[in-house]
Amino acid sequence: MARATKKSRGLGRGLSALMSDVAADEAPDAAPKRPDLIVPIEQVQPNPDQPRRTFAEDALQELASSIAEKGIIQPLIVRQSPADSDIFEIVAGERRWRAAQIAKLHEIPVLLRDYDDTEVLEIAIIENIQRADLNPVDEAAGYKQLMDRFGHTQDKLSAALGKSRSHIANLLRLLNLPKEVQTYLVSGQLTAGHARALVGHDYAVSLAREVIQRGLSVRETEKLAKKGPAIKKRAVPGGPVPKDADTVQIENELSAALGMKVTIDHPAGSDGGKLVIAYKSLEQLDDLMRVLAGG
Repeated sequence: MARATKKSRGLGRGLSALMSDVAADEAPDAAPKRPDLIVPIEQVQPNPDQPRRTFAEDALQELASSIAEKGIIQPLIVRQSPADSDIFEIVAGERRWRAAQIAKLHEIPVLLRDYDDTEVLEIAIIENIQRADLNPVDEAAGYKQLMDRFGHTQDKLSAALGKSRSHIANLLRLLNLPKEVQTYLVSGQLTAGHARALVGHDYAVSLAREVIQRGLSVRETEKLAKKGPAIKKRAVPGGPVPKDADTVQIENELSAALGMKVTIDHPAGSDGGKLVIAYKSLEQLDDLMRVLAGG
């Protein structure tokens, strides 16, 4: 088997550099890249840290039929296994590898890269985000992983992934929803539009149940969120006084604009109050400082 000499590309490549291969790898209409090697399929193995564990069987069969007819158009991205230099570990393209096995291919084309363990994990998360069937909660969790583990900002993710900053910010806000509401979103009982209207609401779970039960539209959900569930509007003796609909709406709008949870404490009959902005990372704090400074 012909072997290629690995060329060092240096450390600190950055997100855009890592995306240069993955973007072409994922784009169905991208011009095919010339492979570095043609390797026996039994010498290729999946990445053990790949976050994606399930592959739709019908989609794999469809891809296998295409591969049997036309071959693998885009080479898989691999690296030499740290444990065995004769084994190639998949960095991106595991679906094609699985489909190629179904199609009974004996050899597959690959692009050989020298990514380290951290970069392989980063690319695995990026590849996972690019899935067409990904639900909003999992997509948001992928963005959060890239920000928390690798220090990327929303601006960097937007530029490298081709997603608008508002799209990323709105999805990240969904992670502030109660787990029950996130479950409704994952299952498809609520859309991302419904869920965004409930972010930061004190009664998000009750509202979500009501939206599902009544089959409300996004616009109707937004109106309901302003009013709040009727059963919760009466103050409990000795308990906290429920916020009025206008205050809740302002909190939601500020939270949406900043991508952070905003809480307003405005005592009834008072001209003043307190506004609290909760940030989850130093990157978010930097973003907030730029906004407040007009940057």
